Amino acid sequence: MNPAAVKVFQQVVWEWHKTHSTRLPWRETRDPYHILVSEVMLQQTHIPRVLQKYPKFLSAFPTIVSLADAPLRNVLKSWQGMGYNRRALYLKQAAEKIVAKHTGRIPRTIEKLVALPGIGPYSARAIACFAYNHCEPFIETNTRRAIIHEFFPRKKKVDDKDILKILAAVQPKRNNRRWYWALMDYGRDGLKGKSNPNRRSKHYAKQTKFEGSMRQLRAEILRFLLAKKKATLEEIQSSLEEKWPRKYRSQLAESLPTLEKEGLIQKAGNAFTIRP
Repeated sequence: MNPAAVKVFQQVVWEWHKTHSTRLPWRETRDPYHILVSEVMLQQTHIPRVLQKYPKFLSAFPTIVSLADAPLRNVLKSWQGMGYNRRALYLKQAAEKIVAKHTGRIPRTIEKLVALPGIGPYSARAIACFAYNHCEPFIETNTRRAIIHEFFPRKKKVDDKDILKILAAVQPKRNNRRWYWALMDYGRDGLKGKSNPNRRSKHYAKQTKFEGSMRQLRAEILRFLLAKKKATLEEIQSSLEEKWPRKYRSQLAESLPTLEKEGLIQKAGNAFTIRP
């Protein structure tokens, strides 16, 4: 890759970062547990909502051990409003595995991090980078946006493999942790008002609407079960009648087995409850 183009891009990102850097609580810490929590929360969730939930969650579960030992019901209650409740389950399961297999210490290597429940290639690299400054190129929506905008201005169906090559080429030799903060901020805020480059990604998928979706129905079921110790199918149906008319009862019948399979709820006799 042209060294001059690399230098120009680095200068653009660093200059923008100097005057527009975003102060976020998970950037003010080197505690690997806090960074793990923030990265799981930031999956598919906008920053303003995470800013509300992040300190409250850490107050409820201040250590990896307290999260591992907590009943799932308590974890889900603290997670309410974040969406994608499986992430809360995965985060608790990851805590359990870290306590059991890593003596309560967040792994330092990408290989061990990616083996944790709910931690994919991006999250593993982000945690390694922001907690330990072991930074390998990684892609998330904002870094992808920045690279496509700057290096693939007219190309369609841009492959992540090509983006990773660019990321490796433009990553500086020092200040890697701060570089990825700067690059994410630049991709998120520095390109506002421009057509979203991510639409030209080979991996782009428009997020489905939450209102009226199966995700919303499952969230409503969990909310109801968190308010009660247990409930029958008829009681759950009755609680949802206003938002979910009779014609959606077939969806309810699909949602309950899905929540069971995901490990969020269980059935005992004719009643459902949150898994212990």
